[in-house]
Amino acid sequence: MFENIIGNEKIKQTFLDALNSGNISHSYLFVGKAGIGKKQFAKEIAKKVMCLGDEKCESCQKFNANSNPDFQIIDPDGKSIKIEQIRNMQSKILEKPIISSKKVYIIDNSELMSEESQNCLLKTLEEPPEYAMIILISSNENRIIQTIKSRCIIVRFEDLTNEEISKYLNTQDIDIIKLCDGSLEKADHIQEKKEIYYKLRDIANNLEKKSLIDVLNNSELLYNSKDDIIELLDYLNVIFFEKCKENINYSKAVSIVEKVKKKINANNNFDMSIDYMLIHIWEEFNG
Repeated sequence: MFENIIGNEKIKQTFLDALNSGNISHSYLFVGKAGIGKKQFAKEIAKKVMCLGDEKCESCQKFNANSNPDFQIIDPDGKSIKIEQIRNMQSKILEKPIISSKKVYIIDNSELMSEESQNCLLKTLEEPPEYAMIILISSNENRIIQTIKSRCIIVRFEDLTNEEISKYLNTQDIDIIKLCDGSLEKADHIQEKKEIYYKLRDIANNLEKKSLIDVLNNSELLYNSKDDIIELLDYLNVIFFEKCKENINYSKAVSIVEKVKKKINANNNFDMSIDYMLIHIWEEFNG
């Protein structure tokens, strides 16, 4: 159990001990940064809780095939989890398990429940059926009402360490590792686009060495990456921050990048914002 999940070893041991002793709660709230494995943890726990304990466990087989009728993941419908989804869960949870001795419901991105939906869920959390377990998953605990939090055991997940990210990506590239910010979700995304990040590093490293015309002409990557620009600018600042010890001008470059991120988020002209950034950073080193 948990063999394929990276990090949060203390939480793994806590749940292993609880499962072995049968001391499992009816309701949990998993909180922590997006992309660090909370949902995978919840699914592993659900599978184990519902397991019938024999070699040909029907519950586990159907769980692996995503067809276990005693298990459900509730995801946002659009931008929110609607009260109808919670009411439907409440109706289904009253029906006894079909295969297992337990029923497990995972509410992912639970902070996207409206206050009305959360108050509706509260009724079930106050008096859950003895065979039911509900696991809420959230990356923004502040949007969960206190009355729900008070009825759940809160499990706080830690960001993955740089060492864990390094092992996962099989790289020692510290800039790439830091950009992942302790998230496997970010790591997967960055891995898919690593060649883009390497090209961006070349642009950053040549700001002191090339003419302004060459810098502008060789920065097509930035001008053509409107959808991913904030991530790319974050990576630029990872690079610049690492170089601050070498040259104080890099700290000024960090400030310029942050200013341009605000411009872009405020829907300023995109190309002009990139022009502004490259020109002003180049001038810091060559002015």
